[in-house]
Amino acid sequence: MEKKSLLQEFYSELLFVENHGKLTAETYLICVQEFLDYLEKNETPLEKVTVQSLLYYTAFRKTSGRKEITLAKDLSALRIFGSFLVRKKIWIENFAHEIGKPKVSRALPKVLEVEQVDSLLASIDVKKPLGIRDRALYEVIYSCGLRISEACSLLIANVHFDENLILVRGKGSKERLVPFGEDAAFWLKKWIFEIRPGFVGSRIIPEVFVNSKGNPISRKGIWKNFKAMGKKTGIEAKVHTLRHSFATHLLSGGADLRSVQELLGHSDLSTTQIYTHIDDSRLEESHRDFFPGHKTE
Repeated sequence: MEKKSLLQEFYSELLFVENHGKLTAETYLICVQEFLDYLEKNETPLEKVTVQSLLYYTAFRKTSGRKEITLAKDLSALRIFGSFLVRKKIWIENFAHEIGKPKVSRALPKVLEVEQVDSLLASIDVKKPLGIRDRALYEVIYSCGLRISEACSLLIANVHFDENLILVRGKGSKERLVPFGEDAAFWLKKWIFEIRPGFVGSRIIPEVFVNSKGNPISRKGIWKNFKAMGKKTGIEAKVHTLRHSFATHLLSGGADLRSVQELLGHSDLSTTQIYTHIDDSRLEESHRDFFPGHKTE
């Protein structure tokens, strides 16, 4: 099978069989494409690949300056690709499982203080119609710990004001119910019932958040507006920082880890556990501030 057809079939399998999200599927596809390009350059047929071939490829990537996190991502992609090749009877076994995964030291994500989040939200000019949209948008992202893609795809039909709940479709099309606070409810109602109809008109647009032309808002639009808020307030952060802050503030307030995992839509509890480390580091910083003569163990 030619490379292009093989990649197309693998991509379809990632989406519809493995049930990966579009962004993850595209990332894995790029990883595999780079691997196939390497084989082509070294005149190694895919059918002749061995564990040794994969070790050489990993060494090549490492000496090319790739970071551990990139190598780990490469291997994850190759393991899924290997299983696909076994099913296609191109490989007799999944050689990628013989390669040890590199240990990745994960940097703690940046988190904002509650006061900083308040400052960012307060900087939005709600005298303007799109300012009301932005206030509702970022209130919901923070109040519900949404990913940008989840905010873009949030549907009117999935906002339930009676219970203050939204139905979120996350990675791999997994759905979860997430409550939102009173501030988010206030600005959402103002946007949906008072302002949004002026942009959408008589058209039926299912998404909650639209741009100035009445079309669903893009990720780029959300990033651009948030960056402007950061410049205005002098607070350096990314939109995803609101999600990190949501999780950390919940844990600081006494929420249990399992509940936060469900609200964030994490499939693995270890992904959520990183926020407990953030809370520990913040506690250590506070201790140093108040007791400078003492060292934390």
